[in-house]
Amino acid sequence: MYSSFNPERPVGLMDFVASAKSRIQEIAPEALSQTLDARRSDPLIVDVRESSEHEQGHIEGALLVPRGILEAAADPAYPKHMPELAAARERPVVLYCATGGRSAMGAAVLQMMGYKDVLSLAGGFAGWEAAGLPVKREARYV
Repeated sequence: MYSSFNPERPVGLMDFVASAKSRIQEIAPEALSQTLDARRSDPLIVDVRESSEHEQGHIEGALLVPRGILEAAADPAYPKHMPELAAARERPVVLYCATGGRSAMGAAVLQMMGYKDVLSLAGGFAGWEAAGLPVKREARYV
């Protein structure tokens, strides 16, 4: 990712996001919606936001896997992995977050873990909503 560390210029969040985006592919909200509507492929949609964000609205059918546990959830060797995600190495996987940073970093990690067809939703959930695409809102009771 970064071959040398420069103490004069520490790396920041946006450096990590830019690095990830240089190695992954993004899909526009409209293109993802068309893919889902046409059922041309069967992508696994993964919401890498936090649970509280997901509860406020999400893409219907999205699997919630917060970014902080993505590697563990995707690793079939980890005892507490998420079977649906761990089994998706050969399946198209589309990650999204609020605006596209966390999902880009997550997509880069899944590629390193051997996932073959990983995309990040351009603009994240905010882009999806701005495009007027359907949002699933459901209350959770604890």
